[in-house]
Amino acid sequence: MKNQFCIYGASGHSKVIIEILERRGELIKGLFDDDPAKKDLLDYRVHNTRDFLQFNNCNWVIGIGDNAIRKKIAENNSLNYTEIIDAGTNISKRITVGKGTVIMPGVTINSSVALGQHVIVNTNASIDHESILMDYAHISPNATLCGGVIIGEGTHIGAGAVVIPGIKIGNWSRIGAGSVIIRNVPDNATVVGNPGRFINNRNSK
Repeated sequence: MKNQFCIYGASGHSKVIIEILERRGELIKGLFDDDPAKKDLLDYRVHNTRDFLQFNNCNWVIGIGDNAIRKKIAENNSLNYTEIIDAGTNISKRITVGKGTVIMPGVTINSSVALGQHVIVNTNASIDHESILMDYAHISPNATLCGGVIIGEGTHIGAGAVVIPGIKIGNWSRIGAGSVIIRNVPDNATVVGNPGRFINNRNSK
């Protein structure tokens, strides 16, 4: 008997997860969304009830790209979350992956990387050896994390950004698309450009 999967959220991010599961030949039982106007997505029914008992045999994943919303959902229920990894990835056998984490097509992850819970590693991103990604981080398409990088909880790394080896980026920070990060970034900061420059740091207020 196949495992059954359910997706919390009916958005563009959910569409990618649906197709990952389809390529793997998995059984998608249904989707759930708080918006009652959403009825179906890619021919799958969207349920709008909070009665999760009908999904008690599901392996769940949150199909929402916003890090703060993903955290709020995960902390307000006790669903059986599982990791989702696309078949078309190049991933070391010596990594750890937290529950609810999604790894998209074309991703490369090298040895001894640790991914927390409900992390998103998006299309064609590259993460090198001994990097650590805390819970709810989101690495956007084509971003590159060099060796020994630490990404804090809830931090978003923009598309095509590069983080050089050994850099630590704090919690709930934002790195702009195409940025090159050559020094550590504190919590709650926004950094853009090459080399990266701070345009906002709520810690300094």
